[in-house]
Amino acid sequence: MNATPQPMRARLIDVANAAGVTKSVVSRALNGDTTLSIRDETRARILETALALNYEPHAGARALAGARTRSIALLVPDLTNAVYARIARGTYLRARERGFVVLLAEDAEWSETQSDYTDLVSAGRVEGLLIASAREKHPLLKDGRLDNVPHVFVNRTVTGSNRNVGVDMANASKTALDYLYALGHRTLGHISGPGDVSPARERERGFVLEAVALGITRPCVVHEPYTEAGGYVATQRILDTDPGVTAIYAGTLPQSIGALKALHDLGKRVPEDVSLLSYDDMPVAAYLQPSLTTMALPLQELGTAATDALLDQLSGIAPKDVVLTKQAEVIERDSTAPPRQ
Repeated sequence: MNATPQPMRARLIDVANAAGVTKSVVSRALNGDTTLSIRDETRARILETALALNYEPHAGARALAGARTRSIALLVPDLTNAVYARIARGTYLRARERGFVVLLAEDAEWSETQSDYTDLVSAGRVEGLLIASAREKHPLLKDGRLDNVPHVFVNRTVTGSNRNVGVDMANASKTALDYLYALGHRTLGHISGPGDVSPARERERGFVLEAVALGITRPCVVHEPYTEAGGYVATQRILDTDPGVTAIYAGTLPQSIGALKALHDLGKRVPEDVSLLSYDDMPVAAYLQPSLTTMALPLQELGTAATDALLDQLSGIAPKDVVLTKQAEVIERDSTAPPRQ
């Protein structure tokens, strides 16, 4: 069956032809330009025509044509990480709704991206920054380049900035521990990320503090990169340190995949010998063997909220921290079960 053809989007020239004026007049009328003398009835006719044709200005074209760029930049630490793809999608969709375009850049430790993008802001090419990379001693935090740049920290916490937009990662980890505790696990391990990255610290803090509150053994915590190799090495280290661990909580999905491989190589069955719970939920988690129990997080909503926070700054609203009210929830699959007696 052939798909129903989609109607073509109305263009500026379509509005101009229907209203009997030039493209320039339409553009200036729709943008509220008062420097051009346009008769009231002509302006009204243009607005009515645009409404009748359901005309929407293209964000990219508007950015190029206007005095403002109507562009913002999203800096992510790793373009291969699917977590940031979902945050970026929320950012893109909300920015487009509000008439902005988004530039995307990888802000790795080895790159000079942070300088490039603050220079773009200083030059008036980009109006603000969404920063999803806020490691300790980050160049953006040290050299004062952000002092006069509208910006928001996404999925990161920079103490005292009043510009943090995120989920309650410590509470998500508390939920993870409570779930494993309810299954009967008392000897736990946690695969954390690099110690200088704030999300890793927040997840670890919530997990460890809840274990202490419940009066069980302090979890064995290992810091490794957010990669499959990191999860593989961390799992080996956890079980070398405490062979009695019955459940592991991994900070990312790639780490969880590495953990599954390590447990298999160590002769451990999942979940019969060791349960595995991942902080991230992605579609692939349901198709692993065994399917992976995960924490579902509102990542697209996070991108939306961060974009709103930045664009509110651009409109003159004072910055403030935003924590999403939607909480993480456990998606139970086959990788977790009560420990063997």
